[in-house]
Amino acid sequence: MKQNQPLKLNSQISQRKPENVVHLNNRCPFCDTNSLTNILASDNDLIWLENKYRTLENTWQTVIIESGNHFGDISNYSQAHNHKLFAFILACWQKAEQNEKFKSILLFKNHGPLSGGSLSHPHLQLVGLEQQDGYSEINSTNFQGTIIAKNQFIELNISAQPIMGSTEFNLIINATSALDWLADYTQVITRYIITTYFQGKYDSYNLFFYHRAHQIICKVVPRFIVTPYFAGYKIAQVDDEHRSDEIKLAVQELLRQRGLL
Repeated sequence: MKQNQPLKLNSQISQRKPENVVHLNNRCPFCDTNSLTNILASDNDLIWLENKYRTLENTWQTVIIESGNHFGDISNYSQAHNHKLFAFILACWQKAEQNEKFKSILLFKNHGPLSGGSLSHPHLQLVGLEQQDGYSEINSTNFQGTIIAKNQFIELNISAQPIMGSTEFNLIINATSALDWLADYTQVITRYIITTYFQGKYDSYNLFFYHRAHQIICKVVPRFIVTPYFAGYKIAQVDDEHRSDEIKLAVQELLRQRGLL
């Protein structure tokens, strides 16, 4: 298989991008909805639009604004809003995937200062790649591991073969009719990462979405400074069995409290 070439960053555009993850008092362009342009779809405060700052060459960069609340997040939305958000995300994703111009479509979310994002207002990114197959380095083993919960609608596990490590949660549904389950489980996991995982020391995570055969997969990754093993050698890490069991029991209890287990 031909190896992907790196994405090319336009540094001049990148330097002009707004930022308020580090400098919290900087203006938020997503709060000023009246000034938003190139809107592709909307449903009240859910807005899909083209990214004004297209920093990557040969790509189509778009953004899905999740909420009008600057301090909102999947971890703290009402269940009704979270269900509505996931339905909106899926509709945008499906529409983007119909565009044959792109070799692959990537859907992901950055949250927190270590997640790789520049704006703290809650949003996802939906990006079309014209030349790269964004999934060429991903395989089915990256979504298998220690099962935390499983029923006819959804499976939740911790990766035994993570992409980066050390704790990667995989949420897998087999049909769009189970999308509300995916929304609920994702909310539980993101809330766990922010409030409980390592005593709440981590405030950053990523969501990565995948279509594989008939499955929809959301990989939830707590973010921290990348280890030199991965940065220099592409060697992932996993938690030992004791730690994995701790995480499994803690998440099972949270699911039980929500009536999801």
